Amino acid sequence: MATPKKGRSASAQSKPGRSLALILIAIAALTGGMFASGHTTPRLGIDLAGGTSITLRAVPEAGNESAINKTNMDTAVSIMERRVNGLGVSESEVQTQGRENIIVNIPKGTNSEQARKQVGTTAKLYFRPVLATEVSGGGTAPSPSPTGSPSGSPSGQPSGKASDKPEATDKGSGSPSASPTTQGRAVTDALKADATPSASASDKATSSPSPSASGGTAEAAAGKLQEQYAKLDCTDEKTRSTVGDTAKASDPTLACGQNAQGQWQKYILGPAEVDGTDVDKAQAVLNTQTGAGWTVTMDFTDGGAKKFADITGKLAQNQSPQNQFAIVLDGDVVSDPYVRQALTGGNAEISGNFNQQSAQELANMLTYGALPLTFKVDSMTTVTAALGGDQLQAGLIAGAIGLALVVIYLLAYYRGLSFIAILSLLVSAALTYTIMSLLGPTIGFALNLPAVCGAIVAIGITADSFIVYFERVRDEIREGRSLRPAVERAWPRARRTILVSDFVSFLAAAVLFIVTVGKVQGFAFTLGLTTLLDVVVVFLFTKPLLTLMARRPFFAGGHKWSGLDPKSLGAQPPLRRTRRPAAPVDPKEA
Repeated sequence: MATPKKGRSASAQSKPGRSLALILIAIAALTGGMFASGHTTPRLGIDLAGGTSITLRAVPEAGNESAINKTNMDTAVSIMERRVNGLGVSESEVQTQGRENIIVNIPKGTNSEQARKQVGTTAKLYFRPVLATEVSGGGTAPSPSPTGSPSGSPSGQPSGKASDKPEATDKGSGSPSASPTTQGRAVTDALKADATPSASASDKATSSPSPSASGGTAEAAAGKLQEQYAKLDCTDEKTRSTVGDTAKASDPTLACGQNAQGQWQKYILGPAEVDGTDVDKAQAVLNTQTGAGWTVTMDFTDGGAKKFADITGKLAQNQSPQNQFAIVLDGDVVSDPYVRQALTGGNAEISGNFNQQSAQELANMLTYGALPLTFKVDSMTTVTAALGGDQLQAGLIAGAIGLALVVIYLLAYYRGLSFIAILSLLVSAALTYTIMSLLGPTIGFALNLPAVCGAIVAIGITADSFIVYFERVRDEIREGRSLRPAVERAWPRARRTILVSDFVSFLAAAVLFIVTVGKVQGFAFTLGLTTLLDVVVVFLFTKPLLTLMARRPFFAGGHKWSGLDPKSLGAQPPLRRTRRPAAPVDPKEA
């Protein structure tokens, strides 16, 4: 039986090298992937990298003050989160504050500028027919090109905006522009069709009035609206901020939008025929089969499909620009595609001079643009990373002090064994850093201050696992066993203790991640990640390395600086006593 045991022992002794090689290969692969991806540092959250904090206040609509309730506020928060995250912005925070406020924190980084624009754009989404349009400050809007794509779009300008003339139907030649008389008639007809009279016209360049109950005519209201349209200057930021803000969905209105050439364009728009709640889904698609490039596809709800079919059927019979509909978000025209036929299939495709960014931005607005409430931006402040940087520096100093104390304790108490513990800590740190760097572009993970705290707490968890194993080995030596069998006999008991301890820690992190929101999730995520890595390091590095070190005379011989000196540990006599040599026989006695 001795020979098989020796064979199994030799086979077991070859496994430590394999485990060490495996974990070193993993570290090399993660490091290589980190440099290959170009993300050599973890992404930082708003408290460390800075960003923008926006306070939005819900504004009650006339006669519907009860709409500001918890259900609608929670729905608005959910839509805003999807809207921001749809742009790939990570670590954003959207949460209610009080009864009518929503706080949005957007960290500095990729697409954060677009996210700020879309979060601030909080009004409902409408599809309105275009009655008249021209470049603000003089000139006329460019006509659609024969292919349905915009003409004269300069390189580098954003596309998919107003007057890009994207097409929402089969491609074909554009219709000739309507005359001013036709435009005026279209405005008058739209006012006559408005069944809900509103107050008299305002002198400000805002929404158009319907005829008053005192007997005002549609022609007079149309004339007033056209006067406001003629005076409207969309190049003035203050004017743009008021245009369309007070327009009801059932009223014609004035609006502004920016075209592909970077010019501001003004519009007279008819009553809303379709709103954002009628859009079920929109997405940006690269159409390589027809050569249309990036397009935006829309799927409507059942009710929205009928409404969209009706409006496109009417628009297809008109001349330009009355064959266009404007997609209006917060009073701004974000796109104005034209149609050539009724779209009755419950879906549509907007094609034009889109690039990937502009197509995704429009699709995001269409999908997440319909909020149950109207919001006003109360404040928008830039958050600098100075305060977070100071706190991070203080946290790193505290972590360094804690790590130094752990190392001093290990050196003083475990001596030579501290070499294994320190190497294990370094391996754990390397794995944590590389994985966090790769998780940034992969799942949008961003490192914030609570996450840094979680990593610091993990130092204690990792060190605790080493201590558990080391103490089990020392207990075996105290019972009189030599080092190599002590290492193997101590491992099963230490393994159970480590797994139970790490399971409890991971369970606490998982529960904390699920039941909390915001920055606390960063703490929970980092704690859970480092707990899993602790198991990996202990199993694939610490234990195999100690097995190899047990073969070295410095440790196997119980050197007084090894931390495994049987004498200093108070070891008991060996379990197996050696046979005493026979006493010599005196020749005289013989």
